[in-house]
Amino acid sequence: MRRTILILPALLYFFLMSVTVTAQEDQRFTKANELYTQGKFEEAAKAYEEILKTGVESPELYYNLGNAYYKSGLLPQAILNYERAKLLAPQDKDIEYNLELAQSQTIDKIDKVGEFFLKAWIKALRNKADSDTWAYMSIAFFVLVIAMLFLFYFSRTATLKKAGFFAGFLFLFLFIFSFSFAHLQKQKLVKRNYAIIFAPTVNVKSSPDASGTEIFVLHEGTKVKVIDELGEWRKIELSDGNRGWINVSTIEII
Repeated sequence: MRRTILILPALLYFFLMSVTVTAQEDQRFTKANELYTQGKFEEAAKAYEEILKTGVESPELYYNLGNAYYKSGLLPQAILNYERAKLLAPQDKDIEYNLELAQSQTIDKIDKVGEFFLKAWIKALRNKADSDTWAYMSIAFFVLVIAMLFLFYFSRTATLKKAGFFAGFLFLFLFIFSFSFAHLQKQKLVKRNYAIIFAPTVNVKSSPDASGTEIFVLHEGTKVKVIDELGEWRKIELSDGNRGWINVSTIEII
């Protein structure tokens, strides 16, 4: 009993502290939003950045920060934060629209390599939800698989057994489908191998060396995929398949 009496105040203390921290975060977010609506975009961006420094992340936070940078005329920073918001909420149409709007104003116009229609369709379907949503769906389908197994084994009629058997296979397929999507969406968050060019102009080299041959030029705001690294150099790949080396100081990882 004495332990319980001691534990309860401690639990109450941590609960109140968590509520207080959340309230403070909400107040900072509200204050940053007020600065934005007042047209103080640079101050709003700083306020949003301060929230991020506390370890708080959300698609709304990155989206608003992207808007503040966009209004401030800082295109690479806007694109970077729209991309980060999209990672957390790939299904959000507002984020997608603003990202495409910002990207349309970059200098580099790079065509994408053609993608097999089935792969493109699956990718679009996967982006209909974030990793957490797909994970919850996979759990729900797994529970339904178990339920159908019980129906198959314990039902007394052939009709119910058949229903449990075929429904079980359907839910098993949906479980594997949603679980794999949850895993792939999670990997996008963990393995961040895309970056945004932040330097006004970057000379892409044929080798990881300052004296390497310049093969093409990129400009700020362009999205690249990092496929290799060597010291301060990163090998990048564009959506059209072109590859080369650039200095790590010229990019910011999404």
